[in-house]
Amino acid sequence: MTQTTLRQHLQSQKADTDLMILMEDIATACRMIADRVRHGAIAGVLGAAETENVQGETQKELDVISDEIFQEVVGANPTVAALVSEEVDEVNWRKEAPQAGDFIVYYDPLDGSSNLDVNLSVGTIFSIVRLENAIEPSAEAVQIKGTAQIAAGYAIYGPSTGLVITVGQGVDGFTHHPGSGEFLLTSGAMSIPPQTQEFAINASRYDLWDAPVRSYIDDCLRGADGPRGKKFNMRWCASMVADVHRILTRGGVFLYPKDSGNAGQGGKLRLMYEANPMGMLVEQARGASSTGTGRIMEVVPTGHHQRVSVILGSREEVAVIEGYYAK
Repeated sequence: MTQTTLRQHLQSQKADTDLMILMEDIATACRMIADRVRHGAIAGVLGAAETENVQGETQKELDVISDEIFQEVVGANPTVAALVSEEVDEVNWRKEAPQAGDFIVYYDPLDGSSNLDVNLSVGTIFSIVRLENAIEPSAEAVQIKGTAQIAAGYAIYGPSTGLVITVGQGVDGFTHHPGSGEFLLTSGAMSIPPQTQEFAINASRYDLWDAPVRSYIDDCLRGADGPRGKKFNMRWCASMVADVHRILTRGGVFLYPKDSGNAGQGGKLRLMYEANPMGMLVEQARGASSTGTGRIMEVVPTGHHQRVSVILGSREEVAVIEGYYAK
């Protein structure tokens, strides 16, 4: 039986031509990044570059290469007004006079790149916003709430290359077929179970967590005899893409909360190109996304590299965690 291609799927969801072409350009960039990741050890580009990104993090060579690929492929699309990358300080304006209907693309070109040296899954995250009016290029012009997103997704580079997307009509997963070069629909209408017994968190930051998060994790770890009345499994990949992909596939909850170690920065994960797109995907898959005290996509941006507390996954478990914050 012939499987549905990415283009056929977007056509079935009535995506307009401009958005469909942009999504295909993003898919092309992800295929090219997947190839670089796959051959990184052979090419000798798995190590650290001699640079830092805007967050002060040491860049891997593949971080830089992946960002260059995204800029070259997606940035060449004539409907793209601006690119906002984790790896670049300034907004990359592609048009001098952006018009209504043009797109802003926010992206993390290689999420989880610390996993490259040990051959674990990494990925690319992206978010798309369509301008409603003509604008003047400025840093403030790209500070748009997550509720304005019209599409979001990620690629995951693992045993196979996957692409998970939403255009506001649910979440669908595709797998790259090397023979044809197509992304083929393999996981339609992905849905997160409302309940879970699995959480993902960086436990090495335990001493830095605030009281609500520490109480929540302590109660989960007390198992069937504790206040939660059931056993929990803990998972942590140190790659947001890998952790969220597992949650979209089988449920769970992911936490990277603001803590005493990163409170001055607002948290660890970036709002515009990590939290917002993942929040949209999770909500479209019947899950929930929260800062602990409110919906992620309702956060009003104050900068295009802004950081935020992130809690997302199974809807009822996110509500439980918000209850700990409410106390």
